[in-house]
Amino acid sequence: MQAKQLLKYLVVVLPMLTAACSTTTGEDQTAGTNSSETTTGAMSGNDDGVEVMTLEKKRQMEIEAEERKQAALRQTNMLFFEFDGTSIQAKYFEVLEAHSAYLRANPSAKVVIEGHADERGTPEYNIALGERRAKSVAKYLQNLGVMSSQISTVSYGEEKALDKSRTEAAFAKNRRAVLVY
Repeated sequence: MQAKQLLKYLVVVLPMLTAACSTTTGEDQTAGTNSSETTTGAMSGNDDGVEVMTLEKKRQMEIEAEERKQAALRQTNMLFFEFDGTSIQAKYFEVLEAHSAYLRANPSAKVVIEGHADERGTPEYNIALGERRAKSVAKYLQNLGVMSSQISTVSYGEEKALDKSRTEAAFAKNRRAVLVY
């Protein structure tokens, strides 16, 4: 008889104990989960914050490096041309991009493009050649988005030679366009 009563007692009490234990455990787990979520969230927030700050800092460093590069490229203000040519050489594309970026960012800035020629050829021809060189650079800058109102051109022909010696190297120096701000 006592075994039957003990069995009945266990059948009634055991589920209650299990339920009680699971409820308590559930509350603890919920509290623990919330606690860990909060901690995780805070850590994620911190982690995200750190990552964001790191990415922002990295991006800022990239921007500063690009600005230094652009400023260095803008130091180059002379473009040289082939004999009797007005085509811009590929090595100057990056330089002109830096100048155009500056001019686009500063709409009030203006540039004068001076065209020059070596002393071979008639004065009239050299004036026209210098003008075509200056206009070639101006057109390139306009194609990069610079407003035409920011650009003016002038041709000096052979008048302002960098090197007055009559060597091929001197002639090459004098075939140029100069960007003057």
